[in-house]
Amino acid sequence: MNKLLYLLTIALMVSCESGKAQQTTQEDKMNNKIEIKSTSILNHDFLECMYSDSYFPTFLVDKCKIILENLCVAIEANSPRSLDELYTLTHSSTNEINNLQEEFFQNNSEIETGARECLAEDFEFISKAYGFEADVEELIATREW
Repeated sequence: MNKLLYLLTIALMVSCESGKAQQTTQEDKMNNKIEIKSTSILNHDFLECMYSDSYFPTFLVDKCKIILENLCVAIEANSPRSLDELYTLTHSSTNEINNLQEEFFQNNSEIETGARECLAEDFEFISKAYGFEADVEELIATREW
């Protein structure tokens, strides 16, 4: 009986440690602790047009910026070789921004014309920084804003 209890305790400890490792990875991703290598990306001020407009809550613009930075990390990690592969990554990021719409509404804001243009410009900047001549509308084709 003691041996079984010992083995269950060890299994539980390993499981907890594994969960902590996954949680840290997710936290690192959300906090963008993964290093971006592109100097043009590192030197770019994302979403400046939204940051300069008080209509957009800074903490929500920060969330959009993290999504864009994580897109850059995904591009560097996956090295898309075609526009279709790039579009798969940008559509995923666009969907993440879609998920922020309700939060914008709850904070008396929305992803409206100015924000759409600002976001589209940064999606285009990212695609060009990584050597793609992409259609801007296709980059954000899954947008709901």
